[in-house]
Amino acid sequence: MHNFQCDYTEGAHQKIIDALVKTNMEQTCGYGLDEYCDKARAKIQKACGAPHADVHFLVGGTQTNTTVISSVLRPHQGAVCAVQGHIAVHETGAIEATGHKVLGLPCENGKITAEQVKNCFAAHYASETAEHEVQPGMVYISYPTECGTLYTKDELSAIHAVCKEYDVPLFVDGARLGYGLADPNCDMTLPEFAANCDIFYIGGTKCGALFGEAVVIMNEKYGRDFRYLIKRHGGMFAKGRLLGIQFDTLFTDGLYFEITRGAVESALRIRKAFEARGIEFFGRSMTNQQFPILTDAQIEFLSKNSLPEFWCDAESGKKVVRFCTSWATTSESVDTLVNDIANMPV
Repeated sequence: MHNFQCDYTEGAHQKIIDALVKTNMEQTCGYGLDEYCDKARAKIQKACGAPHADVHFLVGGTQTNTTVISSVLRPHQGAVCAVQGHIAVHETGAIEATGHKVLGLPCENGKITAEQVKNCFAAHYASETAEHEVQPGMVYISYPTECGTLYTKDELSAIHAVCKEYDVPLFVDGARLGYGLADPNCDMTLPEFAANCDIFYIGGTKCGALFGEAVVIMNEKYGRDFRYLIKRHGGMFAKGRLLGIQFDTLFTDGLYFEITRGAVESALRIRKAFEARGIEFFGRSMTNQQFPILTDAQIEFLSKNSLPEFWCDAESGKKVVRFCTSWATTSESVDTLVNDIANMPV
């Protein structure tokens, strides 16, 4: 059985395992103050073209989102987000648990626009009862979005410009950032991406690491006391070098970009196979997540060898399912699925 339900079913890339084993008995400082974390920070700064960026390592995505968002917002503020955004639908109210509301905006293909963001802020400050409402204090987006779509450079830049106008940060959830940058339609490099937001994170958990996310703070005013807030949220990992070693490995010789590109190439092979059968898709993802719209009979047939994830109901009794490749997806797994797609019932 080949599991295509998500991109974190495997452990870690072999080079990371080897590095962790090799350094297992070393003694280092704790809490991310070791030489491996320092090396990883330097490599990430170089890859982002941002030598002065503030880089911190946390364990997982929800922990990262809650730590960053609560560090930025004042008690009366909330985070503006697409209604389909990850913090709005897949984090069990974690943001609200910090005392901050998620302020959802309607979205298309998982994306919100600069015009929507501007209207949201303008409407709040024009309201005669503004002080009785949650004040929008930041903008959160994910890259890619929940349905695998990307913001273009112009779209991201326009949202960032609105954030600057209202003096709030743009925070980008990059749990799958590597897969987004590997999208053949992506029109940004990592330095260009980094230059168009205030805070973002580079996902490791879904992109080859055992665990870990690297928070990159581009705007220094949001970095003040951030380590205090990591600790307060239970994210100050005592054996911090385990995070540093993983990101040091991922950002050596382009490994991060190599393995995420491979995952996207596998996903696009799957997409091409579905297209050859005339299958329609939910959304327009060209990343490692593909969302074909299938009948129950087709899902049952494919699930004999390849396990997808149910996503949502579609019209005419069909269902949207997600086939998600990862850095570890093998060509044999893709070959099996492609062959089954060619032979599935109409």
